Amino acid sequence: MEDYVAKGFVEGKFSAKELIEDNINLIKNFGAAPISGLSEVPDFYTFRNGLIYSHRDFNLFYEKIKKGEKAAIVSGLNASGSIHIGHLTVFDTNLFFQQKYGMSVFIPISDDESYVSLKVKTQEDGLKNALMLARSIIAYGFDTAKTKLVIDQLYTRIYNTAIKLSRGINVSEVKATYGYTSDQNVGLHFYPSVQAAHIVLPQISGIPNVLVPIGPDEDTHLRICRDVAEKYGYRKPAVLHTIYLPGLDGAKMSKSKGNAVFLLDKKESIKKNIMSAFSGGQKSVEEHRRLGGNPDVDISYIYLKSYFLSPPESAALYDDYKKGKLLSGELKSMLLERVMKRIDEFKARYEKVGVKDLEKIVLRDCDIDLASIVDKTGVLAQ
Repeated sequence: MEDYVAKGFVEGKFSAKELIEDNINLIKNFGAAPISGLSEVPDFYTFRNGLIYSHRDFNLFYEKIKKGEKAAIVSGLNASGSIHIGHLTVFDTNLFFQQKYGMSVFIPISDDESYVSLKVKTQEDGLKNALMLARSIIAYGFDTAKTKLVIDQLYTRIYNTAIKLSRGINVSEVKATYGYTSDQNVGLHFYPSVQAAHIVLPQISGIPNVLVPIGPDEDTHLRICRDVAEKYGYRKPAVLHTIYLPGLDGAKMSKSKGNAVFLLDKKESIKKNIMSAFSGGQKSVEEHRRLGGNPDVDISYIYLKSYFLSPPESAALYDDYKKGKLLSGELKSMLLERVMKRIDEFKARYEKVGVKDLEKIVLRDCDIDLASIVDKTGVLAQ
């Protein structure tokens, strides 16, 4: 990502420097380390293509799994939206570790946090969204025998661990870390304990070596968890920090802005959004052929480079676009073809997900009939 920083985006849009400023802040002020400082990282595209920028103790985690120590990943989702292209970095990284090292993947879907933070109106909405995400996770390709989903309304035992950990977290720490104020509801102030409980769950299950891949904005959860974990005899989880990618409009990608490619959107909508994505092309074909394009601000190029091309392929594409040999529309068509291939495969699997698949991965209290809840919410009919 160094080239993005050096060359920049366009004035008035999400600047290139902003793409990694949160990661840099974690390194400068909060004790994270650059991934580039490690002597060895996995040979996987999210590492090769600069999508993972910083870390906490990943080197220790990686050394242990190469020696054969049992390990797990914890990777949470918010129950207020659906999967979009910005999730690919974390999802693909998680899948890589699961498939290469046989790791269990624990996925907390924070239906309770969505409720107390007012991201959803009712607990029923949070539960329905969580089950929709569970269906998407199965469709994405995670091994149902090695993947566990934690939806707190269904797995209330998580609160026993949260209560235990809460004695090691004080209100002043929560306010200082999250910026919460006294007039905000107590659920927000308590939720860091629940988040920490999610993260130590694999260790309770007998898996000591834990990795948590996250966006840099979620590091607050991990700082509190890593601190409280040691107080109660758990090992500090390792952390990978991904970078932000810009949205289709060149601004910061956001579910609320709708400037992402959502995997469950209709094909026509996805095509329209990609073909209207912000580009680095000139005003006319003639001008573009003469002056060339600016791949450093072109969303299609950035997505292709990040998710779909090897570094040599990206370099060749960069050169052709810069020289005007390749038009913006051609770049967008290249991206659309690759995105739709992945989405078509995802949707085909999504349609096949049934209640028995969900029962394999959703942790729940013994008295909960998941089939009836799934039927009531209608998540398999959508």
